[in-house]
Amino acid sequence: MKKTISIIFLFIAVQINAQNNIEWDGKYQIQLSDFKSKATQIGNVSSNSIQTASGLNFSIQMSNVEFVFTKNFNSKVSSTFKQESASIIATDTITAERMVKFAQYEFDLSELYARKLRKDLYVNKGTFSDISFLQPLYDAIQKEYVEEHGEASKKTNLGQKKDILIKLNDDVLIRIQELSDFCKTCKSPKKKS
Repeated sequence: MKKTISIIFLFIAVQINAQNNIEWDGKYQIQLSDFKSKATQIGNVSSNSIQTASGLNFSIQMSNVEFVFTKNFNSKVSSTFKQESASIIATDTITAERMVKFAQYEFDLSELYARKLRKDLYVNKGTFSDISFLQPLYDAIQKEYVEEHGEASKKTNLGQKKDILIKLNDDVLIRIQELSDFCKTCKSPKKKS
């Protein structure tokens, strides 16, 4: 009997229909129109909030034999923005547009951490590793992501301090480029780094 390993990790994500997901590609920029939740409201509110529904997804479904001989998990980790779950509540349009820029930062940040996870999987997967090596790597990445995201939320006031947000986002984009070998469709480098 053939055994199959099936694991799905969802990282700050809500399950919704795939056609409402935008996968990170480095080109697409989040727009206000991407916030399709019924909760979205601009004006006639007294406070601001955002639920961007960006996150990284990690899923593996393969036989034990395939798992043993797989080294590159890049295609198994993706960064997505879920339109139907994304909402903005803002006092005015200017505030909402700044929050959209914060959503783009968060989307880029989720890709950065997807790449970090891809690299960690590549570096730490030995020929005879079993499935248990995945969880500690995932947990460490999740902790790092939550800390960086929380700090950025605080420093930028959810994007209202746009100069700080620009600097933070530029830094994330540079760090994404530094992990260019670990894009979703990339082949892993020949040497471990």
